[in-house]
Amino acid sequence: MPGMRTHEASGSLTVHRVISQEDIRLEDCVLPEPERSATVMRPEGSGPGNWAGSPSAVARDGEIVLAYRMRRPGARGNSVGIARSADGEHFTNVAVITKDEMDAESLERPALTVTADGTWRLYLSCATWGTRHWRIEVLEATAPHRFDPATRSVLLAGDASRAVKDPVISWHDGRWHMWVCVHPLGDPANTDRMWTEYATSADGLDWEFRGPALLPRDGQWDARGARVTAVQFSPAGVLAYYDGRATAAENFEERTGLAFGAAPGALTAVGARPAAQSSAGGLGLRYLTVLPLGDGRRRLYYELTVQGGAHELRTELR
Repeated sequence: MPGMRTHEASGSLTVHRVISQEDIRLEDCVLPEPERSATVMRPEGSGPGNWAGSPSAVARDGEIVLAYRMRRPGARGNSVGIARSADGEHFTNVAVITKDEMDAESLERPALTVTADGTWRLYLSCATWGTRHWRIEVLEATAPHRFDPATRSVLLAGDASRAVKDPVISWHDGRWHMWVCVHPLGDPANTDRMWTEYATSADGLDWEFRGPALLPRDGQWDARGARVTAVQFSPAGVLAYYDGRATAAENFEERTGLAFGAAPGALTAVGARPAAQSSAGGLGLRYLTVLPLGDGRRRLYYELTVQGGAHELRTELR
């Protein structure tokens, strides 16, 4: 297993950086440093339960298109926004999709992609009314501002035994890859438990599941759940970032961890402690996405707990 060393950063973050990994270079393991971040979106209110985050981003035609979720107490995840930016930091909304338009009690992390022929896809995590069940639906459009909820279709329905949500979707080596968060529904007291399963597709619509990709670790900081949030391919293997928590009480305040694998469907978490977390108002530093800009730089987007308990959507240019 790779060795770990603790690096104490200033500000609101304690970072644990990988310093020995035989196959994947240190510089591939870029980690958030919130003290150098900029706020992209703030929630509608202050205090716990007010969130802006769950980002998914695409770089195309000289701009960045961002999908994100907004939440407020009592309404849960009330909407998903689509926004555009020339600099990756200052965004203008071009579309908003509400939970009512998706016939959902709540919306969680979206996944935004664009196909080789220019078709935009928005994969939405939708809560089924009055249940713990989640499903994933998909919208297609010719441009980011043209997504129409009336054209939605169910991509992954889940079933009575498990909920599916928060997909991470990537095109690599001639096929689509998906890492999806699964919650068990058999025990009402344990529906917050989560792990990540892996699937592949030729077209990004018809998926074949390949089994678990990342599981929680008994007795570790991620014992209650392990949800993949971003994946980077390299000739040496696969680097993944994931959200983890130790207990049900840490639900909504997940921290970021690292996992490696020789293949995208077989990831192993590393480190006895999280790789990144916020210390302001809670533990939460979650839903990290890493967006290559094509010039050697990367944009990080993530959801961060700030003083008072609200969650902000933050970005860093690295």
